[in-house]
Amino acid sequence: MRRKVCLLGFILCAALQAQATDATKLFDSLRNKILLVKDYSAEVKMKINVRFMRIPELSGTLYFKSPDKMRLERHGGLSILPKKNNSLMLRNLIPPGHATVIDAGITTIAGKSVRLIKIVPDDENSDIVLTKIWIDEQQLLAVRTETATRTQGTLVMDLEYGRYISYGLPDHVTLTMDVKDFKMPKGVTMDYMESSEVKPSEDAKGKKGTIQIRYLSYEINKGISDDLFKER
Repeated sequence: MRRKVCLLGFILCAALQAQATDATKLFDSLRNKILLVKDYSAEVKMKINVRFMRIPELSGTLYFKSPDKMRLERHGGLSILPKKNNSLMLRNLIPPGHATVIDAGITTIAGKSVRLIKIVPDDENSDIVLTKIWIDEQQLLAVRTETATRTQGTLVMDLEYGRYISYGLPDHVTLTMDVKDFKMPKGVTMDYMESSEVKPSEDAKGKKGTIQIRYLSYEINKGISDDLFKER
């Protein structure tokens, strides 16, 4: 009897180890695909929904250069997106470096079967505490992420894909976050807030804000100068 129990335990451990290995390979493959994009410029329309502000839809050109440079050049004005807004990029919601990957099984999003994995960074100083990723395994795409951070609260990103699937770049992104942790892009605040003194109030705690971005077109890996991202 004891021998059977030991054998069963060995089989179970082997199965769990194999499952963890597969989840790690899936995560590494997804991350490597995302990192293939070194830079892009994209024509975008951006809508910011926050209860205590009225902000019209923004349109312009969004520039990105690996690993963390970003700039939004608005039509009719110029806005720099500082580092605290890099959560707009999928790659910055996925832990870099070594991490522990946990397979959380199969679930569904919008009627489609996806695999859920959980990632815990090995770096104790990482701003990211835990990331959950819902992955379309067939096309190797992240369709949703939920990232718990030390400085920005919990960020949920829903992604829809179309013409740029091969690069893992979405056509539409919805980023949802806690209002109390909401950081306005520089240049937007001064233009559109009703008062420079307006701040999230106590009753905003627990409320959600969203940023919706539609990517109308991309130019990918064409090379972008660092000078474009310098403060002006």
